[in-house]
Amino acid sequence: MAPGTVEERREEQTETVPKKLPKGVVLGPDGKPCRSCTSVASWFAMAKKSPSDATTTSATTTTPTPTYPSDCPPDVEQLGRSSWTLLHSITAQYPESPSPQLQSETKTFMHTFSKLYPCWHCATDFQTWMKKDGNAPRVSSREEFGRWMCEAHNAVNVKIGKKEFDCTKWEERWRTGWKDGRCG
Repeated sequence: MAPGTVEERREEQTETVPKKLPKGVVLGPDGKPCRSCTSVASWFAMAKKSPSDATTTSATTTTPTPTYPSDCPPDVEQLGRSSWTLLHSITAQYPESPSPQLQSETKTFMHTFSKLYPCWHCATDFQTWMKKDGNAPRVSSREEFGRWMCEAHNAVNVKIGKKEFDCTKWEERWRTGWKDGRCG
């Protein structure tokens, strides 16, 4: 155990965290800002840096978007995009008729993923969502798993104010490519 009383350690942790945190900064279970749960913009606001201190500007926007160098740990947005890409790609390659063993392993994977996800707040939220009626992983076929993953993703999109995706198009988006041929 660390030296000092629990109260002394709590006071020490409090001293390292600003009294008033910018919007979007999520504290971890240790009471300190959670890198995996907080966006780059919120980190810059917390550090009182200007977004121009580290930015990229896309050809379609004129407003700089704060970014970390590519060799820094991911923020909540990059982590989320990467995780959804991985999960949807898994569903796209999932067998049309998986064995009972693979179905069991897939359910276990989804539950384990929800416990190991680096953003503790997101992980807890996903665990809670999966426990609700009708939200347990549906893995008896590729189609069922793909739609379930889309529904899970849409549940998150709704919570963060993003547009829902049309789940009838999950396979085009993640497996076969769009019918207009733009994916080659």
